[in-house]
Amino acid sequence: MPDIPQSSSIDPQRVRERNLVAREIVAQLADAMGTIEDLWLRLHAALSDTPVLLAEINRLHVELIKARFNWANLVAAARVTLKADRDAEPDALYYLRDELRAQGQLPPEWWERS
Repeated sequence: MPDIPQSSSIDPQRVRERNLVAREIVAQLADAMGTIEDLWLRLHAALSDTPVLLAEINRLHVELIKARFNWANLVAAARVTLKADRDAEPDALYYLRDELRAQGQLPPEWWERS
């Protein structure tokens, strides 16, 4: 069964735009009602978290794409290895070793045929 990526319901651009609008409104209200300055500062600080969260979401999304790619390559290598074994190839494990080496998961002493 293929690994079909699920689309995210988060629209980072829309979140950025709404955050910017909210911050502009807070700034305007703070100017108009300065007597509750502490509340405006706390609200502004809370809104300042959004860009940091969006950056983390983007970073995690990239990591997820990499992990899915590596997983798909490992599954393909495992399938080819099993077929090579069934076909009695002399070094059926080559395909698995090669992919593990490519992903940096195999010590150099295991790179060569055993």
